[in-house]
Amino acid sequence: MGKLKLIVFSDLDGTLLDHCTYQFDAAKATLERLRTINVPVILNTSKTFAEVKEIHSALKLDTPFIIENGAAIYIPKGTFKQQPADTKRVGDYWVKSFCVQRQHWLDLLSRKAAQYAPHYRGFSQLSDSTLSLLTGLTLQQATRAKQRQYGEPIQWLGDELTKTQFIQHLTKLGATVVQGGRFIHVGGYCDKGQALSWLTKKYQQSLTNEHLKTDHLNNDRLKNDAHNNGSILTVALGDGENDNSMLEVANVAVQVRSPAHDFPSLHRQSKIIQTLQYGPEGWAQAMQQILSAHPQQN
Repeated sequence: MGKLKLIVFSDLDGTLLDHCTYQFDAAKATLERLRTINVPVILNTSKTFAEVKEIHSALKLDTPFIIENGAAIYIPKGTFKQQPADTKRVGDYWVKSFCVQRQHWLDLLSRKAAQYAPHYRGFSQLSDSTLSLLTGLTLQQATRAKQRQYGEPIQWLGDELTKTQFIQHLTKLGATVVQGGRFIHVGGYCDKGQALSWLTKKYQQSLTNEHLKTDHLNNDRLKNDAHNNGSILTVALGDGENDNSMLEVANVAVQVRSPAHDFPSLHRQSKIIQTLQYGPEGWAQAMQQILSAHPQQN
């Protein structure tokens, strides 16, 4: 039987972090267990690079992370033997970008969707203190949250009908509009699932190459069957609609119960876990269940 490599992709707010307090205490023991058995935990979030870098450090992670709803992946240099193709070096990271920069969408909102301006407030319009009050973030955290690179989150102030018209209008203009836990996110064509799939392929390639180098029977048959010697099992955990794209493509989908809304509908019909507990409690509950069902073959 081949060696199983488990990779965990996790949303933050309302999932690994508590919806109200942003704490993750209930998940600490499980995170430590995953670290001990060398299971990568990949943060896959709507948050900015500045935000995730801070949280990444607090969680004691050294793994890649995905920002702004799949807009870009930051891969710490050395994660793989070679720098992945189609990435650029930015500081200590290899960065894979999937869509255009934020300014494009700010211009589009201003020039081609001005009729909807009274119905929303974008992050670019909010002061740090206002965003802090809206979210419960500290001023420092709010400052980091506003450092968007690829998209513009907005607070909707209008009614549901107007929101539907607004989303339809932006979609016709080429934007991708995703409803998050608190904000609507306007940006380019990217999603958490696309980023998950791209990064999983890089892990699979790395795992396959590792087996080919260490196996003495390195022949054509082995090369053709290399994937049988090392299989990836992906788990995605999220609570909001903007997590659906990664929940649909992962091997196992975990919907973490939210105090703010019902479980979003998924198209998939199998390998779905819906937690009984909220936020990090639910996150830990689901991961313990998965680890019991899929013991690591180290």
